[in-house]
Amino acid sequence: MSAFRKTIETFVAGAKTLPQRYFVSPEIFAEEQAKVFARHWVCVGHQSQIAKAGDYFVREVAGESLIMVRGKSGEMRGFYNVCRHRGTRLCEAASGHAAAIQCPYHAWTYGLDGRLVGAPHMDDVPGFDKGDYALRGVKLALWEGFIFVSLADKPVPLEEVFAPLLGRFTHWNLPQLRSAKRIEYDVRANWKLIFENYSECYHCPGVHPLLSKVSPYDSAENDLCEGPFLGGFMTIAKGASLTMSGQACARPVGDMKGADHARVFYYSIFPNLLLSMHPDYVLVHQIWPQAPVRTLILCDWFFHPEATGVSAPGYNPEDAVEFWDMTNKQDWHVCELSQQGIASRAYQPGPYSPRESIPAAWDREYLRHVSNS
Repeated sequence: MSAFRKTIETFVAGAKTLPQRYFVSPEIFAEEQAKVFARHWVCVGHQSQIAKAGDYFVREVAGESLIMVRGKSGEMRGFYNVCRHRGTRLCEAASGHAAAIQCPYHAWTYGLDGRLVGAPHMDDVPGFDKGDYALRGVKLALWEGFIFVSLADKPVPLEEVFAPLLGRFTHWNLPQLRSAKRIEYDVRANWKLIFENYSECYHCPGVHPLLSKVSPYDSAENDLCEGPFLGGFMTIAKGASLTMSGQACARPVGDMKGADHARVFYYSIFPNLLLSMHPDYVLVHQIWPQAPVRTLILCDWFFHPEATGVSAPGYNPEDAVEFWDMTNKQDWHVCELSQQGIASRAYQPGPYSPRESIPAAWDREYLRHVSNS
C-alpha cells in the first residue's frame, strides 16, 4: 500500500475547516498562548546560533522574553530575560556575545550559568546572599540540533515527546548544518492558516506554477498522518533540486540514498516548526503568532558547513533562496486572502478533500490541545 493511499484511507470523512472564531477571536488567541505555547516544547532556534561561549539570542515565547546562551563549558541554557533586582529587562539586543549578562539599570551582573556574580552595594544589606538571586531558568533541550524550550514547570521530557521521530532524520545531519540566509515575513493571517497551507499541495497548480512544474502536486506520499508530527515527501520530477536554475546549489547535506536524491521531505512539528528537507539544503520555518490576524515567520536556509563559502564548488545559496522566497510570498498571499474571507459573516466551515488529510489531521491535533483543561 502506498503512503498516499494510506493517507486517503485514514482521511476522516466529513472533516471540515475550523469555525471562524478560531481565526479571529482574541480570547482563543490568548487561550492558545496559555495552553499551547506556554505548556509545550517550542522551537526557538538552532544550536549554530550560539556556537561559541558567550553567544546568546533572545526569543519571545508566550509573552515571555527568554535568553538562550552558550556557557563557558559549552553547555546551553535558557533564562527569563528579567533581572532579579527590580525586574529590568536584561538583554535588549536580539542576539550578541558577552562574557556576562549585566543589567543596564543597576549593573547586577550574572555569569553565563545564571549565577549572580556582582551586585553593587548589596553587601551591606543584612542577610543578602548572591546565591539566592540567580536568574530564573527555563527548561531547554535539543532535538537534531534545534533548541526547544518549555515554560511548563514539569514538562514531559523532550526525548519522550519526540520518541516517534527517533533516528528518522539522522542522515540529513541537521545538527551540523548552518544557516546561510534568514528572511523574516510578517504575514497578516492567523498562524493556523500557515500550517494548513504548508500541509497540502492541493493549491499548488494555481498558486505555485514553477513549483508544480518541477515537483508534481499529486506526487505527495505521507508517512506521518496523525499526531503532533505530520508529513511525508514529494518528488523532484525535473532537475536536481528546488532552485531557480533546477540545479543543485550546494553539496548534499547528508548521506542521501536511492530515491531520496529526487525527493523533498516536508514535515510539520507542532506547534511552531516546519522542516523542508532537500538533497542539498534544508528550509526551516519558525511560526510565531503575534495576534489573531498576524504571524511572524522566521525562514532559514541551512547548508552543510563544508558547502558554504565562495571557494566551495557549486555553492550558490541564492538559487534556493530566490526559489523559496518567491514560493513563500505566494503562500503568504493566499493565506492573507483566506484570513480576509474567513473574517466575513458569509464564512462557514468548508469540507476538506482527501488531498487535505494532513491539514485535517493538524486541526485535530490542535483541538486536542486547546480543548484540554
